[in-house]
Amino acid sequence: MTAQNKKIVASILFVLISCVCMAQIDKPPSPMAKSAAGPPPPGFPIDGGVLVGVCIGVFYGAKKILANK
Repeated sequence: MTAQNKKIVASILFVLISCVCMAQIDKPPSPMAKSAAGPPPPGFPIDGGVLVGVCIGVFYGAKKILANK
């Protein structure tokens, strides 16, 4: 099996496993457990740190592309 065929097979398996993982259904909590536990805690917000990381990635990618030309 060539290296390209291995990459194709690995990609197909990755996509299929991802689809199976997303297809799982969570059971809703029972009403008794919901009222006893109280409200759920707030989630973590996605703030400027993600935006800074994306900007750094774009600039780094542009620099690499321009350096290869």
